[in-house]
Amino acid sequence: MPDPALSAEQEALFRLIEDTNEHVFVTGRAGTGKSTLLRHLTWNTQKQIAICAPTGVAALNVEGQTIHSLFKLPIGLIADSDIEQSDATRKILNAIDTLVIDEISMVNADLMDGIDRSLRQARARRREPFGGVQVVMFGDPYQLAPVPPRGDEAKYVTDHYRSFWFFDAKVWAGESADDGLLDMGRHGAHLNIRELTQIHRQDDDAFKTMLNAVRYGRVTADIAGKLNAAGARKPPEDPLDPIITLATRNDRVNQINAKHLDALPGKEQTAVADVNGDFGRGDSYPADENLRLKVGAQVMFLRNDAAAGGEPPRWVNGTIGTVTKIMADSVRVEVDGDEFDVEPVVWEKYRYAYDPFQKKLSREVAAEFTQFPLRLAWAVTIHKSQGKTYDRAIVDLGAGAFAPGQTYVALSRLRSLDGLYLTRPLRPRDIRVDEDVRRFMKGAWEAQGSQMRAVTA
Repeated sequence: MPDPALSAEQEALFRLIEDTNEHVFVTGRAGTGKSTLLRHLTWNTQKQIAICAPTGVAALNVEGQTIHSLFKLPIGLIADSDIEQSDATRKILNAIDTLVIDEISMVNADLMDGIDRSLRQARARRREPFGGVQVVMFGDPYQLAPVPPRGDEAKYVTDHYRSFWFFDAKVWAGESADDGLLDMGRHGAHLNIRELTQIHRQDDDAFKTMLNAVRYGRVTADIAGKLNAAGARKPPEDPLDPIITLATRNDRVNQINAKHLDALPGKEQTAVADVNGDFGRGDSYPADENLRLKVGAQVMFLRNDAAAGGEPPRWVNGTIGTVTKIMADSVRVEVDGDEFDVEPVVWEKYRYAYDPFQKKLSREVAAEFTQFPLRLAWAVTIHKSQGKTYDRAIVDLGAGAFAPGQTYVALSRLRSLDGLYLTRPLRPRDIRVDEDVRRFMKGAWEAQGSQMRAVTA
Protein backbone atom coordinates (compact mmCIF):
# COMPACT_ATOMS: atom_id res chain seq x y z
CA MET A 1 0.00 0.00 0.00
CA PRO A 2 1.24 3.54 -0.65
CA ASP A 3 2.98 5.46 2.12
CA PRO A 4 0.18 7.49 3.80
CA ALA A 5 0.68 11.22 4.16
CA LEU A 6 1.76 12.33 7.61
CA SER A 7 -0.05 14.89 9.72
CA ALA A 8 1.90 17.93 10.87
CA GLU A 9 2.59 16.42 14.30
CA GLN A 10 3.68 13.11 12.79
CA GLU A 11 6.01 14.91 10.38
CA ALA A 12 7.53 16.90 13.25
CA LEU A 13 8.20 13.68 15.15
CA PHE A 14 9.72 12.04 12.09
CA ARG A 15 12.10 14.98 11.72
CA LEU A 16 13.07 14.77 15.41
CA ILE A 17 13.93 11.10 14.97
CA GLU A 18 15.62 11.48 11.60
CA ASP A 19 17.58 14.69 12.21
CA THR A 20 18.88 13.99 15.74
CA ASN A 21 20.30 11.15 17.78
CA GLU A 22 17.78 11.71 20.60
CA HIS A 23 16.11 8.76 22.31
CA VAL A 24 12.38 9.14 21.64
CA PHE A 25 9.31 7.48 23.12
CA VAL A 26 6.35 7.95 20.77
CA THR A 27 3.08 7.44 22.60
CA GLY A 28 -0.52 8.53 22.17
CA ARG A 29 -4.09 7.44 22.50
CA ALA A 30 -5.55 4.71 20.33
CA GLY A 31 -6.02 5.84 16.74
CA THR A 32 -3.47 8.69 16.77
CA GLY A 33 -1.29 7.13 14.08
CA LYS A 34 1.67 5.62 15.93
CA SER A 35 1.80 2.71 13.48
CA THR A 36 1.55 5.07 10.51
CA LEU A 37 4.56 7.03 11.75
CA LEU A 38 6.52 3.84 12.38
CA ARG A 39 5.85 2.63 8.82
CA HIS A 40 6.88 6.00 7.43
CA LEU A 41 10.11 5.87 9.40
CA THR A 42 10.81 2.35 8.15
CA TRP A 43 10.36 3.32 4.51
CA ASN A 44 11.93 6.76 4.53
CA THR A 45 14.81 6.88 6.99
CA GLN A 46 18.36 7.33 5.74
CA LYS A 47 19.74 5.69 8.88
CA GLN A 48 20.71 2.08 9.42
CA ILE A 49 17.74 0.91 11.50
CA ALA A 50 16.83 -2.37 13.12
CA ILE A 51 13.20 -2.92 14.10
CA CYS A 52 12.19 -5.25 16.91
CA ALA A 53 9.29 -6.03 19.23
CA PRO A 54 8.77 -8.09 22.39
CA THR A 55 6.59 -10.81 20.82
CA GLY A 56 6.64 -12.79 17.60
CA VAL A 57 3.32 -11.49 16.34
CA ALA A 58 4.25 -7.87 17.13
CA ALA A 59 7.56 -8.35 15.31
CA LEU A 60 5.76 -9.74 12.27
CA ASN A 61 3.44 -6.74 12.21
CA VAL A 62 6.40 -4.35 11.83
CA GLU A 63 8.48 -6.70 9.66
CA GLY A 64 11.20 -6.92 12.27
CA GLN A 65 12.69 -9.41 14.71
CA THR A 66 11.84 -10.20 18.28
CA ILE A 67 14.10 -8.50 20.80
CA HIS A 68 15.43 -11.81 22.08
CA SER A 69 16.20 -13.03 18.57
CA LEU A 70 17.96 -9.85 17.47
CA PHE A 71 20.10 -9.57 20.60
CA LYS A 72 20.40 -13.33 21.23
CA LEU A 73 19.27 -12.80 24.82
CA PRO A 74 18.22 -15.65 27.12
CA ILE A 75 14.55 -16.10 27.91
CA GLY A 76 13.59 -15.02 31.42
CA LEU A 77 15.20 -12.62 33.82
CA ILE A 78 18.55 -11.35 32.53
CA ALA A 79 19.64 -9.68 35.80
CA ASP A 80 23.42 -9.50 36.13
CA SER A 81 24.25 -12.69 34.20
CA ASP A 82 26.86 -12.60 31.46
CA ILE A 83 25.60 -11.83 27.96
CA GLU A 84 27.30 -14.05 25.42
CA GLN A 85 27.71 -12.59 21.94
CA SER A 86 28.96 -14.18 18.76
CA ASP A 87 30.99 -12.27 16.19
CA ALA A 88 27.93 -12.19 13.93
CA THR A 89 25.76 -10.63 16.66
CA ARG A 90 28.42 -8.02 17.47
CA LYS A 91 28.71 -7.06 13.80
CA ILE A 92 24.95 -6.60 13.53
CA LEU A 93 24.75 -4.51 16.70
CA ASN A 94 27.72 -2.40 15.59
CA ALA A 95 26.01 -1.53 12.31
CA ILE A 96 22.86 -0.09 13.91
CA ASP A 97 22.33 3.67 13.94
CA THR A 98 18.77 3.56 15.28
CA LEU A 99 17.01 0.79 17.17
CA VAL A 100 13.21 0.88 16.82
CA ILE A 101 11.17 -1.00 19.42
CA ASP A 102 7.42 -1.40 18.87
CA GLU A 103 4.94 -2.27 21.63
CA ILE A 104 7.48 -0.97 24.14
CA SER A 105 4.90 -1.07 26.92
CA MET A 106 5.25 -4.88 26.91
CA VAL A 107 9.02 -4.67 27.53
CA ASN A 108 9.99 -5.00 31.17
CA ALA A 109 12.72 -2.99 32.91
CA ASP A 110 15.16 -5.87 33.08
CA LEU A 111 14.94 -6.48 29.33
CA MET A 112 15.40 -2.76 28.65
CA ASP A 113 18.64 -2.88 30.62
CA GLY A 114 19.63 -6.05 28.79
CA ILE A 115 19.34 -4.16 25.50
CA ASP A 116 21.52 -1.38 26.90
CA ARG A 117 24.18 -3.80 28.15
CA SER A 118 24.20 -5.78 24.89
CA LEU A 119 24.75 -2.69 22.77
CA ARG A 120 27.45 -1.25 25.01
CA GLN A 121 29.25 -4.59 25.17
CA ALA A 122 29.10 -5.19 21.40
CA ARG A 123 30.16 -1.67 20.50
CA ALA A 124 32.94 -1.38 23.11
CA ARG A 125 31.39 1.86 24.36
CA ARG A 126 30.61 0.79 27.89
CA ARG A 127 30.25 4.29 29.32
CA GLU A 128 27.64 5.46 26.81
CA PRO A 129 23.95 4.47 27.04
CA PHE A 130 22.99 1.91 24.40
CA GLY A 131 26.53 2.07 23.04
CA GLY A 132 25.69 5.31 21.23
CA VAL A 133 22.71 3.83 19.37
CA GLN A 134 19.60 6.00 19.08
CA VAL A 135 16.60 4.20 20.62
CA VAL A 136 13.11 5.01 19.30
CA MET A 137 10.17 3.37 21.05
CA PHE A 138 6.48 3.18 20.09
CA GLY A 139 3.60 2.21 22.33
CA ASP A 140 0.98 3.24 24.84
CA PRO A 141 1.42 2.06 28.45
CA TYR A 142 -2.27 2.81 29.03
CA GLN A 143 -3.10 -0.09 26.68
CA LEU A 144 -0.67 -3.00 26.97
CA ALA A 145 1.34 -4.04 30.02
CA PRO A 146 4.35 -6.35 30.36
CA VAL A 147 3.75 -9.81 31.81
CA PRO A 148 4.34 -9.44 35.57
CA PRO A 149 7.28 -11.49 36.88
CA ARG A 150 6.59 -14.31 39.32
CA GLY A 151 8.38 -16.16 42.10
CA ASP A 152 12.07 -15.39 42.55
CA GLU A 153 12.04 -13.18 39.46
CA ALA A 154 9.40 -10.99 41.06
CA LYS A 155 11.49 -10.77 44.25
CA TYR A 156 14.54 -9.70 42.23
CA VAL A 157 12.58 -7.01 40.37
CA THR A 158 11.12 -5.72 43.65
CA ASP A 159 14.60 -5.47 45.16
CA HIS A 160 16.25 -3.81 42.16
CA TYR A 161 13.60 -1.79 40.33
CA ARG A 162 10.90 0.69 41.18
CA SER A 163 8.57 -1.27 38.89
CA PHE A 164 8.85 -3.84 36.12
CA TRP A 165 7.90 -1.29 33.42
CA PHE A 166 10.44 -0.28 30.75
CA PHE A 167 10.51 3.32 31.93
CA ASP A 168 11.93 2.26 35.30
CA ALA A 169 14.99 0.57 33.76
CA LYS A 170 18.32 1.60 35.28
CA VAL A 171 19.58 3.01 31.98
CA TRP A 172 17.16 5.94 32.25
CA ALA A 173 18.35 6.65 35.80
CA GLY A 174 22.08 6.65 35.07
CA GLU A 175 22.72 3.19 36.45
CA SER A 176 23.61 -0.15 34.97
CA ALA A 177 22.82 -3.63 36.21
CA ASP A 178 26.41 -4.77 35.75
CA ASP A 179 28.87 -1.96 36.40
CA GLY A 180 27.33 0.64 38.67
CA LEU A 181 26.99 4.26 37.67
CA LEU A 182 27.44 5.13 34.02
CA ASP A 183 28.94 8.41 32.92
CA MET A 184 25.70 9.79 31.56
CA GLY A 185 24.77 12.52 33.97
CA ARG A 186 22.60 12.48 37.02
CA HIS A 187 19.39 11.79 35.12
CA GLY A 188 20.68 8.96 32.93
CA ALA A 189 19.95 8.60 29.25
CA HIS A 190 17.60 11.42 28.29
CA LEU A 191 14.27 10.22 26.96
CA ASN A 192 12.18 12.54 24.82
CA ILE A 193 8.53 11.65 25.38
CA ARG A 194 6.22 12.77 22.60
CA GLU A 195 2.49 12.13 22.62
CA LEU A 196 0.57 12.19 19.35
CA THR A 197 -2.72 13.95 20.01
CA GLN A 198 -4.66 14.05 16.73
CA ILE A 199 -7.08 11.12 16.72
CA HIS A 200 -7.75 9.67 13.27
CA ARG A 201 -10.06 6.78 14.23
CA GLN A 202 -12.95 8.72 15.81
CA ASP A 203 -14.61 11.94 14.65
CA ASP A 204 -17.11 12.40 17.48
CA ASP A 205 -15.60 14.77 20.07
CA ALA A 206 -17.98 13.56 22.78
CA PHE A 207 -16.90 9.94 22.25
CA LYS A 208 -13.24 11.00 22.25
CA THR A 209 -13.80 12.66 25.63
CA MET A 210 -15.36 9.48 27.02
CA LEU A 211 -12.47 7.35 25.75
CA ASN A 212 -9.98 9.76 27.24
CA ALA A 213 -11.73 9.45 30.61
CA VAL A 214 -11.54 5.65 30.41
CA ARG A 215 -7.85 5.82 29.43
CA TYR A 216 -6.91 7.92 32.43
CA GLY A 217 -9.33 6.26 34.87
CA ARG A 218 -11.41 9.40 35.33
CA VAL A 219 -14.84 8.08 34.41
CA THR A 220 -17.60 10.12 36.03
CA ALA A 221 -21.07 8.81 36.76
CA ASP A 222 -22.35 10.84 33.79
CA ILE A 223 -19.82 9.30 31.36
CA ALA A 224 -20.46 5.79 32.68
CA GLY A 225 -24.19 6.35 32.28
CA LYS A 226 -23.81 7.43 28.65
CA LEU A 227 -21.57 4.48 27.79
CA ASN A 228 -23.92 2.01 29.48
CA ALA A 229 -27.01 3.54 27.91
CA ALA A 230 -25.51 3.29 24.44
CA GLY A 231 -24.26 -0.24 25.03
CA ALA A 232 -27.54 -1.55 26.44
CA ARG A 233 -29.14 -1.89 23.00
CA LYS A 234 -29.68 -5.41 21.69
CA PRO A 235 -27.12 -6.14 18.95
CA PRO A 236 -28.42 -7.05 15.50
CA GLU A 237 -28.44 -10.73 14.50
CA ASP A 238 -28.58 -10.31 10.73
CA PRO A 239 -26.03 -12.77 9.22
CA LEU A 240 -25.56 -10.36 6.32
CA ASP A 241 -24.67 -7.56 8.72
CA PRO A 242 -21.81 -9.03 10.77
CA ILE A 243 -20.77 -7.83 14.19
CA ILE A 244 -17.84 -9.01 16.33
CA THR A 245 -17.55 -9.72 20.06
CA LEU A 246 -14.46 -8.50 21.93
CA ALA A 247 -13.93 -10.71 24.99
CA THR A 248 -11.36 -10.78 27.76
CA ARG A 249 -10.40 -14.46 27.61
CA ASN A 250 -9.43 -16.99 24.96
CA ASP A 251 -11.77 -19.67 26.25
CA ARG A 252 -14.75 -17.37 25.85
CA VAL A 253 -13.67 -16.41 22.32
CA ASN A 254 -13.19 -20.05 21.31
CA GLN A 255 -16.57 -20.95 22.78
CA ILE A 256 -18.38 -18.23 20.82
CA ASN A 257 -16.63 -19.04 17.54
CA ALA A 258 -17.13 -22.81 17.87
CA LYS A 259 -20.81 -22.38 18.75
CA HIS A 260 -21.54 -20.24 15.70
CA LEU A 261 -19.47 -22.37 13.32
CA ASP A 262 -21.13 -25.60 14.47
CA ALA A 263 -24.58 -24.03 14.05
CA LEU A 264 -23.99 -23.38 10.36
CA PRO A 265 -25.25 -25.97 7.87
CA GLY A 266 -22.91 -27.50 5.35
CA LYS A 267 -19.53 -29.16 5.42
CA GLU A 268 -16.68 -27.79 7.48
CA GLN A 269 -13.36 -27.45 5.66
CA THR A 270 -9.93 -26.82 7.12
CA ALA A 271 -7.12 -24.84 5.50
CA VAL A 272 -3.74 -25.99 6.81
CA ALA A 273 -0.96 -23.41 6.88
CA ASP A 274 2.34 -24.06 5.12
CA VAL A 275 5.22 -23.28 7.50
CA ASN A 276 8.78 -23.10 6.16
CA GLY A 277 11.79 -22.45 8.34
CA ASP A 278 11.93 -21.75 12.06
CA PHE A 279 8.76 -19.77 12.65
CA GLY A 280 8.58 -20.53 16.35
CA ARG A 281 5.68 -21.97 18.30
CA GLY A 282 2.00 -21.84 17.39
CA ASP A 283 1.32 -18.87 19.66
CA SER A 284 3.71 -16.82 17.50
CA TYR A 285 1.85 -17.63 14.28
CA PRO A 286 0.11 -14.65 12.65
CA ALA A 287 -2.97 -16.74 11.75
CA ASP A 288 -4.49 -20.10 12.64
CA GLU A 289 -2.36 -23.05 11.63
CA ASN A 290 -5.59 -24.94 10.99
CA LEU A 291 -8.27 -22.52 9.80
CA ARG A 292 -11.75 -24.04 10.15
CA LEU A 293 -14.31 -22.58 7.74
CA LYS A 294 -17.85 -23.07 6.47
CA VAL A 295 -19.95 -21.11 4.03
CA GLY A 296 -21.63 -18.45 6.15
CA ALA A 297 -18.72 -18.13 8.59
CA GLN A 298 -17.99 -14.66 9.88
CA VAL A 299 -14.33 -13.84 9.38
CA MET A 300 -11.91 -11.01 10.01
CA PHE A 301 -9.11 -10.04 7.63
CA LEU A 302 -5.64 -10.19 9.17
CA ARG A 303 -3.81 -8.26 6.46
CA ASN A 304 -4.40 -5.16 4.37
CA ASP A 305 -5.33 -5.67 0.72
CA ALA A 306 -1.91 -6.10 -0.91
CA ALA A 307 -3.35 -5.96 -4.43
CA ALA A 308 -4.87 -2.51 -4.07
CA GLY A 309 -1.94 -0.63 -5.65
CA GLY A 310 -3.07 2.93 -6.14
CA GLU A 311 -6.75 1.96 -5.78
CA PRO A 312 -8.68 2.10 -2.50
CA PRO A 313 -8.15 -1.20 -0.62
CA ARG A 314 -10.95 -3.73 -0.83
CA TRP A 315 -10.31 -4.62 2.81
CA VAL A 316 -7.93 -3.70 5.60
CA ASN A 317 -6.61 -5.46 8.66
CA GLY A 318 -9.69 -5.83 10.88
CA THR A 319 -12.38 -5.79 8.16
CA ILE A 320 -15.27 -8.17 8.93
CA GLY A 321 -16.89 -10.25 6.20
CA THR A 322 -18.82 -13.46 5.51
CA VAL A 323 -17.58 -16.56 3.64
CA THR A 324 -19.77 -17.27 0.61
CA LYS A 325 -17.74 -19.97 -1.16
CA ILE A 326 -14.75 -22.16 -0.37
CA MET A 327 -12.59 -23.26 -3.29
CA ALA A 328 -9.36 -25.23 -3.58
CA ASP A 329 -7.07 -22.21 -3.69
CA SER A 330 -9.24 -19.30 -2.58
CA VAL A 331 -12.07 -18.28 -0.27
CA ARG A 332 -14.82 -15.96 -1.46
CA VAL A 333 -15.74 -13.37 1.16
CA GLU A 334 -18.61 -10.88 1.06
CA VAL A 335 -17.77 -7.44 2.45
CA ASP A 336 -20.40 -4.68 2.49
CA GLY A 337 -22.32 -6.23 -0.42
CA ASP A 338 -19.25 -6.96 -2.59
CA GLU A 339 -17.63 -10.37 -2.98
CA PHE A 340 -13.87 -10.92 -3.26
CA ASP A 341 -11.80 -14.02 -3.87
CA VAL A 342 -9.17 -14.14 -1.14
CA GLU A 343 -5.99 -16.13 -1.73
CA PRO A 344 -3.36 -17.29 0.75
CA VAL A 345 -0.67 -14.78 1.65
CA VAL A 346 2.84 -15.18 2.97
CA TRP A 347 4.00 -13.76 6.28
CA GLU A 348 7.77 -13.47 6.30
CA LYS A 349 9.81 -13.72 9.48
CA TYR A 350 12.93 -11.60 9.14
CA ARG A 351 16.34 -11.55 10.71
CA TYR A 352 19.09 -9.00 10.41
CA ALA A 353 22.54 -9.81 9.09
CA TYR A 354 25.69 -7.82 8.49
CA ASP A 355 26.84 -7.36 4.89
CA PRO A 356 30.65 -7.03 5.09
CA PHE A 357 30.96 -5.87 1.47
CA GLN A 358 28.56 -2.94 1.77
CA LYS A 359 29.29 -2.61 5.49
CA LYS A 360 25.57 -2.29 6.10
CA LEU A 361 22.76 -4.16 7.78
CA SER A 362 20.80 -6.44 5.51
CA ARG A 363 17.47 -8.03 6.25
CA GLU A 364 16.80 -11.57 5.13
CA VAL A 365 13.84 -13.94 5.31
CA ALA A 366 14.32 -16.55 8.03
CA ALA A 367 10.96 -18.33 7.76
CA GLU A 368 7.62 -18.14 5.95
CA PHE A 369 4.05 -18.81 7.05
CA THR A 370 1.45 -19.19 4.29
CA GLN A 371 -2.25 -19.13 5.09
CA PHE A 372 -5.47 -17.35 4.18
CA PRO A 373 -5.38 -13.94 5.89
CA LEU A 374 -8.62 -14.74 7.73
CA ARG A 375 -9.72 -15.65 11.23
CA LEU A 376 -13.12 -16.71 12.56
CA ALA A 377 -14.58 -13.49 13.89
CA TRP A 378 -17.76 -13.92 15.77
CA ALA A 379 -15.37 -13.17 18.61
CA VAL A 380 -11.75 -12.17 19.22
CA THR A 381 -9.82 -11.41 22.39
CA ILE A 382 -9.45 -7.78 23.34
CA HIS A 383 -5.69 -8.29 23.29
CA LYS A 384 -5.75 -9.49 19.66
CA SER A 385 -8.04 -6.61 18.68
CA GLN A 386 -5.13 -4.25 19.42
CA GLY A 387 -4.56 -1.99 16.43
CA LYS A 388 -7.86 -2.93 14.77
CA THR A 389 -10.75 -0.58 13.95
CA TYR A 390 -14.41 -1.67 13.98
CA ASP A 391 -17.61 0.10 13.02
CA ARG A 392 -19.48 -2.00 15.58
CA ALA A 393 -18.56 -4.48 18.29
CA ILE A 394 -20.04 -6.30 21.28
CA VAL A 395 -17.79 -5.80 24.31
CA ASP A 396 -17.94 -8.79 26.65
CA LEU A 397 -16.00 -8.11 29.86
CA GLY A 398 -17.28 -11.29 31.50
CA ALA A 399 -16.41 -11.38 35.20
CA GLY A 400 -14.46 -8.17 34.77
CA ALA A 401 -11.44 -6.64 33.11
CA PHE A 402 -8.43 -8.40 34.62
CA ALA A 403 -5.67 -6.15 33.24
CA PRO A 404 -5.15 -2.39 33.34
CA GLY A 405 -6.13 -0.75 30.08
CA GLN A 406 -8.21 -3.69 28.87
CA THR A 407 -11.52 -1.83 28.82
CA TYR A 408 -9.92 1.17 27.14
CA VAL A 409 -8.47 -1.02 24.39
CA ALA A 410 -11.87 -2.60 23.74
CA LEU A 411 -13.86 0.65 23.63
CA SER A 412 -11.26 2.52 21.59
CA ARG A 413 -11.47 0.01 18.73
CA LEU A 414 -14.80 1.58 17.77
CA ARG A 415 -15.23 4.47 15.39
CA SER A 416 -18.24 5.84 17.26
CA LEU A 417 -20.44 5.36 20.30
CA ASP A 418 -23.23 4.20 17.97
CA GLY A 419 -21.27 1.01 17.32
CA LEU A 420 -20.99 -0.01 20.98
CA TYR A 421 -22.89 -2.97 22.42
CA LEU A 422 -22.24 -4.25 25.95
CA THR A 423 -23.12 -7.71 27.27
CA ARG A 424 -23.45 -6.09 30.70
CA PRO A 425 -23.07 -2.57 32.11
CA LEU A 426 -19.59 -1.24 32.83
CA ARG A 427 -18.63 -1.42 36.50
CA PRO A 428 -16.15 0.81 38.34
CA ARG A 429 -13.65 -2.05 38.69
CA ASP A 430 -13.61 -2.47 34.89
CA ILE A 431 -11.80 0.87 34.59
CA ARG A 432 -8.27 0.05 35.65
CA VAL A 433 -5.14 2.16 35.28
CA ASP A 434 -1.73 0.96 36.45
CA GLU A 435 -0.44 3.25 39.19
CA ASP A 436 3.14 3.11 37.88
CA VAL A 437 1.91 4.25 34.47
CA ARG A 438 -0.05 7.05 36.08
CA ARG A 439 3.06 8.13 38.00
CA PHE A 440 5.36 7.95 34.96
CA MET A 441 3.05 9.81 32.59
CA LYS A 442 2.29 12.47 35.20
CA GLY A 443 6.02 13.04 35.64
CA ALA A 444 6.50 13.14 31.88
CA TRP A 445 3.81 15.79 31.49
CA GLU A 446 5.36 17.88 34.23
CA ALA A 447 8.89 17.56 32.87
CA GLN A 448 8.14 17.79 29.15
CA GLY A 449 4.61 19.12 29.07
CA SER A 450 5.13 21.73 26.38
CA GLN A 451 6.75 19.25 23.99
CA MET A 452 4.13 16.59 24.67
CA ARG A 453 1.30 19.04 24.10
CA ALA A 454 2.69 20.44 20.88
CA VAL A 455 5.08 18.20 19.01
CA THR A 456 4.86 20.59 16.08
CA ALA A 457 6.54 23.38 18.04
